[in-house]
Amino acid sequence: MLSNLMSWQITLPIALAAAIIGYLFGSIPFGLILTRAAGLGDVRSIGSGNIGATNVLRTGNRTLAAATLLLDALKASAAAWVVGYFLGEEAAIIAGFFAFIGHLFPVWIGFKGGKGVATYIGTLLGVAPIMVVLFAAVWLAVAFTTRYSSLSALVAMLAIPVALWILGNEKVAAVMAIMTLISYWKHKANISRLMSGTESKIGAKG
Repeated sequence: MLSNLMSWQITLPIALAAAIIGYLFGSIPFGLILTRAAGLGDVRSIGSGNIGATNVLRTGNRTLAAATLLLDALKASAAAWVVGYFLGEEAAIIAGFFAFIGHLFPVWIGFKGGKGVATYIGTLLGVAPIMVVLFAAVWLAVAFTTRYSSLSALVAMLAIPVALWILGNEKVAAVMAIMTLISYWKHKANISRLMSGTESKIGAKG
């Protein structure tokens, strides 16, 4: 298995091209674009201040939040699909990873983006689509049991690289593991609230 992990065949120029394309796809701030287009102002001025679907939902517009979630996922999928078609499977993995990075740290708005859950799912859809089913199953199971959306995402993101490794997809497992660690760092405030028992539950008011 470790030999497979170390057997990347991609050349540096192709890897750099994949990274740049992926980052540009991922850095499109759909949450900000959609809320401004809908006349709701700057989504960064409310709630957590980030551009993800959860914060867009705080505007009270569920349709807009759903659209943000979908587009934030699909921008990573699109990056992986486009790059994979022209440059190969390994380039697709790199493009998906950098789409995730672009979402978290978009150059256009001062490198302050979302927490990456939707783009994480979109990367999975682009490079290991069957794992999206596992992600959804774990998320729903934890959400049903605990009613914590953040905990559901954190547990699902922990399960994905483990499952990929067990199934023998070591390259994607390694990349998704790095993405999981980065997303955990971005969720550090949520983790702190979960530990203190102050994290909001799904459906909670106020």
